[in-house]
Amino acid sequence: MQRYLDDHIMTDLSTKLVILTGPRQVGKTTLSRQLMGRFGTSQYLNWDVLADRAVLQRQSWNPRAKLLVMDEIHKMRGWKGWLKGMVAGRTPGQALLVTGSARMETFRQGGESLAGRYFAFRLHPFSVREWLQQLGVEPAEALDHLLARGGFPEPCLAEDPGQADRWRLQYYNDLIREDVLEFSRLHEINTMRLFVELLRERVGSPLSLASMARDLAVSPATLKRYLEILQALFIVFTVQPWHRNIARAILQSPKVYFFDTGLVRGDQGLRLENAVAGMLLKHVHFLQDGMGRTAGLHYIRTKDGTEVDFALSDAGNLTHLVECKLGDNKPHRGLSRFAAQFPEAEAVQIVYGLRQEELRNGIRITDAAHWLAGLSA
Repeated sequence: MQRYLDDHIMTDLSTKLVILTGPRQVGKTTLSRQLMGRFGTSQYLNWDVLADRAVLQRQSWNPRAKLLVMDEIHKMRGWKGWLKGMVAGRTPGQALLVTGSARMETFRQGGESLAGRYFAFRLHPFSVREWLQQLGVEPAEALDHLLARGGFPEPCLAEDPGQADRWRLQYYNDLIREDVLEFSRLHEINTMRLFVELLRERVGSPLSLASMARDLAVSPATLKRYLEILQALFIVFTVQPWHRNIARAILQSPKVYFFDTGLVRGDQGLRLENAVAGMLLKHVHFLQDGMGRTAGLHYIRTKDGTEVDFALSDAGNLTHLVECKLGDNKPHRGLSRFAAQFPEAEAVQIVYGLRQEELRNGIRITDAAHWLAGLSA
């Protein structure tokens, strides 16, 4: 199954090292092995496999491999300096793909810089656009499937919902027990698990770490570090409020969403919002990674509580205001207010299962599935 990044990565491998990151089990290894098939003689080495680790440490891989794939090497001490030297000394014409399930810019920071030596891509779960392209289904069917299963390949492709549920339970346990332990201490795991459980119930709401810290009897600084770990491991992502002054935006409360919509604990409306957030982030990351655009994903909220779910920006200017609704086709009050305040941005209210598109007071009210199918990835 070809993924939306295959051709872009294939093109970039001809000129530079490519670094591919994304959540665990999002399909990075499958994508890598498909690309290996295009190169003929290739080699795949995973730092977590002891035999492969020995080959990496000795640098004794096949010099005739047209594509060398190295997985999880960010777990190696001093990996940046090692990789920098390896890139400089590799066999001429050998393509190099490095993959990992953590954001490499935050995992063991410091050391040598790889600036200018690579292109980076972030692989996301399936979106409406990608799912309908893969299976040839209608947008509404794709959205229903993703809301029920989440966008990760294994539960998406599972024959029945029970298999998907079993996968998710194991996935969630492994994330906390194995991946998070890479960043934190053993005695923190129980607190981290409780923190994740609280986040599952607070999707889409401005996050108050101070309030949650009181509930968990830890400091807000500790929860801030936990949140950074969860982001670095592609378990959750945050959406910051829109402000032209980046520093001021960061100081305001973010909203938190899960890469796996199936982890959301809430009603169908909340799952829809999380799914939309994930697809918008995928769209933004594709514009950044594949096209070099300075796109961004935000939300807007005023002190009086007026809010719009999402806002898209490009080159520092708002391009879209997006409100998602489970069934309400009446123009949202907050969207109407901000549409007047930011007339340069397209105001759109996406509604699940909408039968008839309308344009009311400058607001486009349209079907969520069809609008999501029109995103870039």
